[in-house]
Amino acid sequence: MSYRRWEREFFGQKLVIENGKMAKQADGAVVLRYADSVLLTTVNGNEQAVPGTDFLPLTVEYQEKFYAAGKIPGGFLKRESRPSDNAVLSARIIDRPIRPLFPDGMRNEIQVIVTVLSADPDNPPDIWGIMASSLVLNISPIPFEGIVAGVQVGYVDGKYVVFPSADELERSELDIVVAGTEDAVAMVEGEAKEVSEEVMVGALEAAHEAIKSLVAFQKEIISEFQTEKWELEIPAAPEGFLESFDTLVDRNKLAEIMLTPGKKNKDKALKTYRDELIEQFIGKAKETWSEEEIEDNIGFVKDFYHDIEKKVMRRRVIEEDVRMDGRKHNEIRPINIELDLLPRAHGSALFTRGETQSLGIVTLGATMDEQIVDTMFEEGSKSFMLHYNFPPFSTGEVKRLRGPGRREIGHGHLAERSLKNIVPNGESFPYTIRVVSEVLESNGSSSMATVCSGSLSLMAAGVPMEKHVAGVAMGMIQEPEKTVVLTDILGNEDHMGDMDFKVTGTRDGITAFQMDVKVSGVSSEIMTKALEQARLARLKILDLMYEAIPEPRKFVSDYAPIIRTINLPYEKIGEIIGPGGKVIKKLSSEYDSTIFIDDERSQAKIVGSNREKLDQLEKVIDAIISEVKPGQLFEGKISRAEAYGFFVEIAPGKTGLLHISKMGASGKDFLREHKVGDTIAVEVAGTDQMGKISLKLEGVEVKEDSKRDNKRPYHRNDRNDRNRGDRNRK
Repeated sequence: MSYRRWEREFFGQKLVIENGKMAKQADGAVVLRYADSVLLTTVNGNEQAVPGTDFLPLTVEYQEKFYAAGKIPGGFLKRESRPSDNAVLSARIIDRPIRPLFPDGMRNEIQVIVTVLSADPDNPPDIWGIMASSLVLNISPIPFEGIVAGVQVGYVDGKYVVFPSADELERSELDIVVAGTEDAVAMVEGEAKEVSEEVMVGALEAAHEAIKSLVAFQKEIISEFQTEKWELEIPAAPEGFLESFDTLVDRNKLAEIMLTPGKKNKDKALKTYRDELIEQFIGKAKETWSEEEIEDNIGFVKDFYHDIEKKVMRRRVIEEDVRMDGRKHNEIRPINIELDLLPRAHGSALFTRGETQSLGIVTLGATMDEQIVDTMFEEGSKSFMLHYNFPPFSTGEVKRLRGPGRREIGHGHLAERSLKNIVPNGESFPYTIRVVSEVLESNGSSSMATVCSGSLSLMAAGVPMEKHVAGVAMGMIQEPEKTVVLTDILGNEDHMGDMDFKVTGTRDGITAFQMDVKVSGVSSEIMTKALEQARLARLKILDLMYEAIPEPRKFVSDYAPIIRTINLPYEKIGEIIGPGGKVIKKLSSEYDSTIFIDDERSQAKIVGSNREKLDQLEKVIDAIISEVKPGQLFEGKISRAEAYGFFVEIAPGKTGLLHISKMGASGKDFLREHKVGDTIAVEVAGTDQMGKISLKLEGVEVKEDSKRDNKRPYHRNDRNDRNRGDRNRK
């Protein structure tokens, strides 16, 4: 295999493709470099189909290597182990646009591996994995029917930017990944800051123009290869076999069965009708075929019946505007909302839409609960997270319980992106926020139900969200004579339809968007219509959510930690911590709290469960960081007792003298009744030029002595000074 190299400039950076240097034993391999990001992408497959398989056994793996970013993995294990969530999401982005381009009926095991060899943070490598995978599949002997590429699009200062830099992304109102062929957009994934439907359509058009240029470059490269593709042996039923079964199917009866209420009842009725037809068919088929031939080919009959179901469903929608549950094309299923179902959770909401149900639960935590982030590009922490769980009982199935799979990670990521730009940041709400969606029932669009239950439970938890966020899943049936967009699709409509796209947002705009297209092309006119239909549906759902809870609760749950944020003068941070952490440990112990110091923001976060103690702690910290002023009130502790008064510590490192003359008429009694260690309420009477503090009892009227007032306040060294003066006189 000879070495080949291609080079071209795209979007302001150099794109280099190499073949024949690395991984030469793979069925297909290329090294793609864009700026300083480098990917090695390989594909291998088995020429023989997997027997007994009714799906394409394709796996796409995205391998992050920390050396690619010049880093050593954190933790105890200093090597990469299981894929991170970022790697799983990147693999999904590559998988979704290439999977539909394999031949129908192909059952060969295929594995695409994308390995990151060098990672440029300004030019992330994952999106280039789509083009690299397209190339290796096309130059390999594996049958593949298309050329696909992907781009990232931002919207900065009113202009679309293809492959925006990290700085541009910070300012961008949009961050989407779009993949497609030269004919159409096939996949979209991303988030937005409440952009309009018009801006989103414009972004898709800008992305498609960029994709066309990358597809044209691929064509040039592929034309230099004369690879012989495998001849697929896709089994087929004997001639006349399926036609004989077709004559038994009553399509009108099938259409009526499809209207059976309830997913489980509908599925059972359809299966019963299918089994009855197959039983009739077997009796009839024995006249023409042997029992062995019938048994070997009965699987084709089941697939054929499914195709008939699909045609009947689609024809009913196109001709009669009647869907599988009797709705019109733009109707939303009935919605029910309940709040505060879980007494100990900090916030909870049950969102039910038809037969899809999500229980959203919010937990509020402190700084220590933030998620540690250690990826190729990032090190730090994450204060908002959303986790999506999809147990087998949600679809009435029996499966082993395992950790989250790619589907759970992908759906959770979409819901998190939908909400994250509306959730307040740590400056205004200093909590770590975790939302969990427990999908309790599923018949289409559970990720969009998750967005709704998440928004509701956040408001129920007292998180100061300015707006609700809702989501809706849309579908499409496209026939030569007509195209119909479906609102709030069922699971079967997703499976049998031509497009699945999910839109989330507020009343003011889109916050996230995901789309997968199964047909060759979707025009801008259809996309504009679909987005407008989705907007109207979203507004209806939002109206119901605002009826349930129109604004966030004023207070967080009694079971949630109480967190206060105090801004600190940078030079005072050391006084809060104290030598060897002595002061901060003492304060935490005395006030049953935890204190976190953020040096970068020059802040202290105090966390506890007792509101009164936190109020007192705030006053103490305020006393430490500020100069005391006359009239300030403190709960101070007597640190030393003398015949003329008490020395009172009003804050760590700050002590004042409460002279007997400032204790009121019963000063002698007060002096006799109290001892070291007692806490007393005092008020600052004044300070001298040296910063020494004079105190008086809170609430006690003291008759001022002009002569005494002219003297400086007593200090702990006063007695020693007086004794020295007496000795000098002697």
